[in-house]
Amino acid sequence: MAVETSTLPIKTIHHLLSYRQVVVVAPHPDDETLGCGGAIALLRQHNIPVQVLVISDGTQSHPSSKRFPAKKLRAVRESEAISALKILGVATDSVTFFQWPDTAVPQLGERNFLRAVEQCDRALQSTSPDLVFMPWQFDQHCDHQATWQIVHHCLQSWQPPPRQLMYSIWGDRAAGLPTLPAGETGWRLDISQVEDTKRQAAMAHRSQTTDLINDDPNGFRLTAEMLNNLISPYETYLESH
Repeated sequence: MAVETSTLPIKTIHHLLSYRQVVVVAPHPDDETLGCGGAIALLRQHNIPVQVLVISDGTQSHPSSKRFPAKKLRAVRESEAISALKILGVATDSVTFFQWPDTAVPQLGERNFLRAVEQCDRALQSTSPDLVFMPWQFDQHCDHQATWQIVHHCLQSWQPPPRQLMYSIWGDRAAGLPTLPAGETGWRLDISQVEDTKRQAAMAHRSQTTDLINDDPNGFRLTAEMLNNLISPYETYLESH
């Protein structure tokens, strides 16, 4: 039976302060903030290093824009991610962009999957994290599922593996994960202290939250409902076992 995530146990950031090296893996520029921006801000307040790996280039948010062709949009989205992460306390040199094509991040069995795994593995090995945040493997977006596959492939041979916490952006059509699917376990992190900071960071992704790009009628935009579902006093994390 599905469990309402609003009933999951609540933990504070002190639950995570024993970790020494943290990596956040984001399928697209903005997922790092929407998924675990509160955790990032709280960890940085306690001077715990956080590295962020952004897997795709984010250029399919506005594929028909003439003012922002793919190369220009990629630069915009990377700049927005850097600005958002600065608000959360992460320095520019702690952010790595892999620039895989948006909506075409290689999945298990596909061409370039092992190359993506090698690329990610090098980045992870250089940091040796003991805590990794990553997208939920069943998130309803192909790049999120592919990103989980890539990270999982990297970490499955680590002895011991780092702790892995999964966040959901697209567990529901309106964003977020209102119910925990059967078989999953999770908890909520109290981020009330930095909720406003997370919202400010999310709004730094102007191409996704405003009409900055207004020449693509089918372009993506985070609605107020989506943002409210993803930004609250709590962040939900699923445990990987």
